Amino acid sequence: MATERSRADILDAAVHVREAARSATSGATGVDTVLAALSEVMEYDHASLARWDPLRRRHTTLAGSYPDDATAYIETRLHHDPVFPVLRSPARGGLWLRDVPRQLLAASPGFQEVLCPLGIEDGVAQCLFAADGRYVGMLNVSTRRQRRAPDPARAVVTLLTEAFAAAVGPRTGPPSEEIAAADTAADARRPGGLSPRELQVLAELTAGRTNREIAERLYITPRTVGTHIEHILAKLDLPNRAAAAARAAAWGIEPSR
Repeated sequence: MATERSRADILDAAVHVREAARSATSGATGVDTVLAALSEVMEYDHASLARWDPLRRRHTTLAGSYPDDATAYIETRLHHDPVFPVLRSPARGGLWLRDVPRQLLAASPGFQEVLCPLGIEDGVAQCLFAADGRYVGMLNVSTRRQRRAPDPARAVVTLLTEAFAAAVGPRTGPPSEEIAAADTAADARRPGGLSPRELQVLAELTAGRTNREIAERLYITPRTVGTHIEHILAKLDLPNRAAAAARAAAWGIEPSR
């Protein structure tokens, strides 16, 4: 049996995870190096880092070691699992398997159909958010044996959340003249010059949803929704959200189903 790592070893390993995440964020290395470094923080049998695609409304695995059927579940079905609303709160520091209520596990296809057949006994699912509150992806880590309690790795994984989020977030950088021109043309084609995310929020207004309801559907915070609505009203020179909803209906904009 492998020996448990000391707190000092785990903290040293956490530094390596941050370095790997920084390198992956810059594009110098792949995201797989982040998971490799994470294995020194906590031993695992399977792990993955996935990016959320808000337009396709699915995850895309950037690096991982889960079997194909488990990877497919993470990418296309996990965000519909009953467990997902529990773990996606920005205030939560990851949801560890041992902390999930039994009745929720019983109702979770992800646990019953995916984790149980793999013999998983412990692990964590961590939703990842950008600094502006956008949901950008997820870390999943699974082990076939229960970890000791108290477990210093739990706190370390929480502290590394921002590093993981940066590693899976969309790449940013100074655009070339060609890309800038394409972006300008795209802005001109979008109604009212609204951004893709603002159009999504505008579409949700046609259904009469509250900021919280919109936030849950788009995986962002209610505060971010409010900011988008302010920008929408300013760009379209409209007095309130009801007027914005009417404008969206006139344009034929509807929320995704």
